[in-house]
Amino acid sequence: MRKTLTALALAAATMTGLSAQADESRKLVTVVTSPDPQTQLMSMVLTMQSVQQGAKAQILLCGPAGDLALKDAPESATAGQAPKDMSPQGLMKMIMDKTGTKVEVCAIYLPNKGLDASALLDGITAAKPPAMAAALMADDTTVLSF
Repeated sequence: MRKTLTALALAAATMTGLSAQADESRKLVTVVTSPDPQTQLMSMVLTMQSVQQGAKAQILLCGPAGDLALKDAPESATAGQAPKDMSPQGLMKMIMDKTGTKVEVCAIYLPNKGLDASALLDGITAAKPPAMAAALMADDTTVLSF
């Protein structure tokens, strides 16, 4: 009887451990540098799809793609595109609002645009290079680069 109870306890502990591992999501860092609005939008589409499939994502916007983070963004960032009339900035904001995904601009983006953090949409900050490097280099992280 004691062996049976021990075996059941071990089986339960093993199954609990497996279900906890199955609940852990993959990590995703989406790096967007492209000035092309279609590429920017597709980067957001794939990020959203990944989050909906269980990934924990964060987005890094650098160079021309940093403009997506601006309150006063260019029309290329805000104009709707076919087939759903969604803009790159609009989908990025939806991802932030609905999933809590962190969005950051490269640390050198604002100084090189002659702007400060007040130019950014609410919730978007400048990335801290050590933290971003750690996220990019983590063994359990997938990096998408556009």
